[in-house]
Amino acid sequence: MFPDIPHVEETMDDRFADLAVIRRLLHDTQTWAFVGLANNPTRTAYDQARLLQHRGKTIIPVHPHAEPVLGEKGYPTLTDIPTPVDVVAIYRRSPHAPEAITQAITIHAKAVWLPLNVIAIPAALRAQAAGLDVVMDRCPAVEWALRR
Repeated sequence: MFPDIPHVEETMDDRFADLAVIRRLLHDTQTWAFVGLANNPTRTAYDQARLLQHRGKTIIPVHPHAEPVLGEKGYPTLTDIPTPVDVVAIYRRSPHAPEAITQAITIHAKAVWLPLNVIAIPAALRAQAAGLDVVMDRCPAVEWALRR
């Protein structure tokens, strides 16, 4: 077993896949910060950010290089973003998710979304305790198609 890959039971935890929360985040939020989003069209984060941008969301790239992506100004960290953020989408490997979740709590984001195979249960519980909605191990594109 690899230490950074969770057991299957952990990836299927329904407390982080509430359908009402998923629907609300996809339809009733406006600003999504994408942690790990770089100007690389071959990466999943790029595809997901582009999809949400085409669906009318404002996307904010967050990457140490702070490069513009999809026509939007990039920032090196969540705490550098000067405007409110509704959802923080964390497109980094699981070991990096807790730090991004800590920053999401610090900036008073409304929610965090961890995509497929990004699992950080203790950090997700911390986010929930701080009042953030949490979706984990779900793909925004798949959920959008299922929850229209």
